[in-house]
Amino acid sequence: MKGLHRLRVAGFGVLGILFLVACWDAYAAFGPAEGVKVGETLVLPRASELAMPHSWEMVQRIGEPLRTGSEDTVLSAVVDASLFTLRIAAQGWVLGVVVGLVLAVLMTRLRIAEQALLPWVVMSQTVPLIAIAPLVRRWGTQLQFGSFEWTNEHSVALIASYLAFFAVAVGALRGFKSPPVTQLELMQAYGVGWWRTFLTIRLPASVPFLLPALRLAAASAVIGAVVAEVSIGLRGGIGRMVVDYAQSASSDPAKAWAPIFGAVAVGLLAAGAVGLLGLVLRHFKLTGAHA
Repeated sequence: MKGLHRLRVAGFGVLGILFLVACWDAYAAFGPAEGVKVGETLVLPRASELAMPHSWEMVQRIGEPLRTGSEDTVLSAVVDASLFTLRIAAQGWVLGVVVGLVLAVLMTRLRIAEQALLPWVVMSQTVPLIAIAPLVRRWGTQLQFGSFEWTNEHSVALIASYLAFFAVAVGALRGFKSPPVTQLELMQAYGVGWWRTFLTIRLPASVPFLLPALRLAAASAVIGAVVAEVSIGLRGGIGRMVVDYAQSASSDPAKAWAPIFGAVAVGLLAAGAVGLLGLVLRHFKLTGAHA
């Protein structure tokens, strides 16, 4: 039954993608070239060949040479850039998970820490990344730790972690507080210390809350890495490629969509990889759900 359910979910996912592709191609073929306006506001995009190339044109362009006379294809360039961004986003995800878990444990342990830190954790996500990215780069270049040299990749990873830690901190905090009060009071009555109670009761119960938070953090880390690459100007990643290819969209509109698909693939791959943790922690997940 579980296999059939997963197959059905996958089938609906494929049908959803096909439906979006069909809507795109239908609008590109029959939509107005100047778009749809309500007053002075453009509510639907222009359906010209430059603004909305057909899906088969995008797929065909991905397999073609990167430029005239080049042996590299657009696909190979996008794959290399995607792996570059994925590596940096993974570093940011790991750092964000560590920081988020430490904050969640601290806020769970001390009520005053939750009251003092949680509003700042929430407020931190209101700061636009495009504004702080140049500052992080500037501050990083001023740091010196022996032979260690701060690079733009470190700045991008730090910004990715900045966007990732929020989901982990909030999700873990909710999970750590999810056990019934009766269980916590029973452990206290038996004289069990806080840390042992945390490891045996709170941590297993947090898994159903923590796994979605980790997946969200992975997707957020990819978004942070892409935006930071654009803001800092780091070359080699998918973020900078989006900007570079967009500049040639007037002469090669289908090519501009290749790095966008690459960014989507990186986000899905990151979230899917973290989702594999659910298979490893299935026992704890079930235990936490029935706690």
